[in-house]
Amino acid sequence: MTSAKRSLAAAALIALVGLSGCSTVNRFNPFKGKGAPQETAEGERISIVADDQKLEPAEALKGVDFAIPPTQSVADWPLPGGNPQQVAPNAAAPTGLSIAWRRGFGQGSKEGAQVTAPPIEAAGKVFVMDGVANVVAIDARSGEIIWRTNIRPGDNRRDREGCCGGVAFDNGKVFASSGFREVVQLDANSGRIGWRTRVEEPIHGAPTVSAGRVYAVALDNTLMTFDEGTGAAGWTYQALSEPARILRASTPAVEGDTVVAAFGSGELVALRTANGNDLWNEALSRASRTSALSEIRDIAGRPVIYNGDVFAVSHSGVFASTDLRTGQARWTLPIVGITTPLPASDVVYVVAMDGKLICVARESGQIYWMKDLNAGWVPKKRGGKMFGWIGRTPPKPIWSSPILVNNKLVIGGSNGQVIQVNPKTGDIEHRVEVGAPVIISPIAAGGTVYVVADNAQLIALR
Repeated sequence: MTSAKRSLAAAALIALVGLSGCSTVNRFNPFKGKGAPQETAEGERISIVADDQKLEPAEALKGVDFAIPPTQSVADWPLPGGNPQQVAPNAAAPTGLSIAWRRGFGQGSKEGAQVTAPPIEAAGKVFVMDGVANVVAIDARSGEIIWRTNIRPGDNRRDREGCCGGVAFDNGKVFASSGFREVVQLDANSGRIGWRTRVEEPIHGAPTVSAGRVYAVALDNTLMTFDEGTGAAGWTYQALSEPARILRASTPAVEGDTVVAAFGSGELVALRTANGNDLWNEALSRASRTSALSEIRDIAGRPVIYNGDVFAVSHSGVFASTDLRTGQARWTLPIVGITTPLPASDVVYVVAMDGKLICVARESGQIYWMKDLNAGWVPKKRGGKMFGWIGRTPPKPIWSSPILVNNKLVIGGSNGQVIQVNPKTGDIEHRVEVGAPVIISPIAAGGTVYVVADNAQLIALR
């Protein structure tokens, strides 16, 4: 199987039970094992999107202008979404991006390994994780590797593969989670491991660090917390168990004394940071009589907290704006997605699974415009085969979550392109060929856009 085919298969969200050799098929009982939750979630999934709700631009918004945030200098990008709220800013950078350098940093996506960790940047270094749990620090200007540490436990004999996970930075330390059932703290300058804490389930998403706590979501839909300095386990929260999951996993968002987490069950939950007491729980679920994939309810993208609202999109087909204080849905749209929404002043952008980039009025939920990023797409033949897809048409490209850079939307694609899009019209204005699939959202810091490709290459665009 070719690398492109593997990445497309992963991005196309094959439902998995016991992902990537993590020995979890018989471990989906959410109340089994150590770290029993202090709060147990109970509830029934109810569709919050009407069956007849249509997805189309609003007549009332035709020709109406809207504001986006001004550009700002971004020195660091220490968390997957840039900050604890997971709100990506409009980062200042030069116009007309092109490749400045590229650096291979380890094992790419192949033979069960998957590169899924978003890059982060802090203190002049970019931190990445490859497909076999190597955490790597790379000089942000030159692309030279500074250190490399494999965080696979030395006593691990059961799992041959520890898919996924991610990294975060705070106070001179890197915090890494992985499918090897551990959360690890490393020194950002040397890569030396400070502490490592064993957990009961694999972690397939990157952690969030805020106000002395590390937050991470395990495969069995448990939100776990750890002391930033010591690694001591804190409170936990157990969401509904879900046997069918997506390869990707979400990263919590934090604002003040509230943490918002998203789960494979389609639940969006707000909790007190101090003790894990639940404030509200909303199920982003929409059943479909025509698609069995709607039963995969995963919220794989990060929830985003912006101006008192929470934005999240589920694979079950619900894109929602939720009041952070009350948990009441302000509006919903029938959008299937695995990406992270991007709120930006008057609007919020979201990339749907079918390749549509959608611009939504942040307050009302009405749609300004929709653009098909795959419009005009034609399968390319390589070596007599179409990316290894013999006898059938290869799938259309899958697109990453968007970020704003110098007043342009920047989005990566599984077709090996990074595109710049006009945020007012949705028109693609520039394409950069990077030579490998990109399904992880880019980041932008220090006037540079950093992209992690599926073959475990970090690519700097300036």
